[in-house]
Amino acid sequence: MIYDGHAYCAQDPALGGGFDDPAEFRRFLQLFMATARQQPVWRKRDRAPADSRGLVDPDRPWDFDALKDAGFRWGSHGRVEWDADGETYVKQALPTSIHNLTFTAQDLIAEMDYAGVDMALLHRTPYMSKSNEFIADCIRQYPDRIHGLAYVPEWLIGSETESCIRTLERAIEELGLHGYQFMPHHMALYGLEPRWDGPDFQPFWDAAASLDIPMFFTLAADGYDQYLAELRKLRRWMERYPEVTVVQTHGFDWRMFSDARTLHVPDEVFDAAPVDHPNYHVQLLFAVFLQRQWDYPMPQILPTMETMHHRLGPDRLIWGTDVPVSLLWWTYRQNIDYIRGYCDFIPASDVARILGGNMARIMGVKTP
Repeated sequence: MIYDGHAYCAQDPALGGGFDDPAEFRRFLQLFMATARQQPVWRKRDRAPADSRGLVDPDRPWDFDALKDAGFRWGSHGRVEWDADGETYVKQALPTSIHNLTFTAQDLIAEMDYAGVDMALLHRTPYMSKSNEFIADCIRQYPDRIHGLAYVPEWLIGSETESCIRTLERAIEELGLHGYQFMPHHMALYGLEPRWDGPDFQPFWDAAASLDIPMFFTLAADGYDQYLAELRKLRRWMERYPEVTVVQTHGFDWRMFSDARTLHVPDEVFDAAPVDHPNYHVQLLFAVFLQRQWDYPMPQILPTMETMHHRLGPDRLIWGTDVPVSLLWWTYRQNIDYIRGYCDFIPASDVARILGGNMARIMGVKTP
């Protein structure tokens, strides 16, 4: 079985992304487009290479208050546009085949069928819609092919705990979602410290752990020391909830540990992360971070792949793609083949675990 452990469907942004206030959704979308570095930007008039500083103050990029009034808008062919200094700029947010930033369950299944992918897990991010109902509808259309994660706004958990618990319980018990994704870096957008391992969050975590679902942690940080601190929080969290299956989405911050020629994860990162915990898993999403930096099949990542295989073992590594974003640079099949065809130091039986067997086990999927 090939199981993509990290995929997306994207709701039509005109529907407001599941937010009560559509303007809040637009802020999320503009901020992401201003800070995402893997998508190219050009000046519309002459296609000259450009950057996203017309969308946000570059001195304080991860801040809603830093967003600029630039007529930000989305349109056809996977693009967003904005105006600055009398010019219009374009960012290729998603592949050119995608209309209106919308990627439906049918679109995903078509890609999966062509590439030979059996199942996929829908991840979450507010700029693609925080609506659990939207994800549940995708699952209902293809229950044997798609699983999905629940989402609860991180910035509300500490202040509206009971409501957030009910949201998560409903997503799992009534809507039929299969796990929970947590992204603490969103808290900073609302002026909150990411103290997600403190007492304010414990009632929520106790309730979430009682649901007996896998939990997917997306850790981001402004700098190396802060990143290590987030990994240590996750280690403490797993010590408190040792029975919970945890997946660190995307893997480590691969871009933080790469330069023009190499990728090297310091030992200090492995020491901070809960790599010795049997329920800790790491996704391998090198492509979406580095595919613009290096050409396919990115031989620069192979030493790190070998290290990950050695340090964590084949049962705790999970392949994922970030489709449809990764399709900007590689085909879906290439996203599989860079592991299946080029990591000859990994035995075939271990490759099978990484490409799907581990996800099937985590998600309770019966395989032949």
